[in-house]
Amino acid sequence: MALSTVYTGQPARGTRAVARALAGPAAAAGGIGLACVAVWFGDPTTPGGPLPVCPTKLLFGIDCPGCGGLRMAYSVLHGDFSAALHYNAVALAFAALFAWSGLAWTMGRLRGRTMRSWLHWRWTPHVAAVVFVVWFVVRNLPFAPFTGLSV
Repeated sequence: MALSTVYTGQPARGTRAVARALAGPAAAAGGIGLACVAVWFGDPTTPGGPLPVCPTKLLFGIDCPGCGGLRMAYSVLHGDFSAALHYNAVALAFAALFAWSGLAWTMGRLRGRTMRSWLHWRWTPHVAAVVFVVWFVVRNLPFAPFTGLSV
């Protein structure tokens, strides 16, 4: 679908226009929902389950920036935000930022114009890269208090 059919500058009016505007966000929400169902039933907090182990942890024995992400998602789905912070605080923060972006994307499609979110800021890629590198290094430091960040 061309951008001009959604971002016309005019709000979506009528059932067909709203359905066309919401098709992309609905598909993305459906995919995220399926992933959440897989995480819910896969229970990554139980060792030996059906969900994959982090290849970085498996091969090198260190935590990558995403290690604990599935367990973080499982904890969020069960409303245990303190456990989610323990498993991967940076992934939890980025999940909240991506939720904001998804809402902005949906509202932009309904309003007919781009709604800016944190993804549109000029410095976002640089800050995200620094956060991921610092998180990768800090959670692998072999002394207290950093050993508590390893999962």
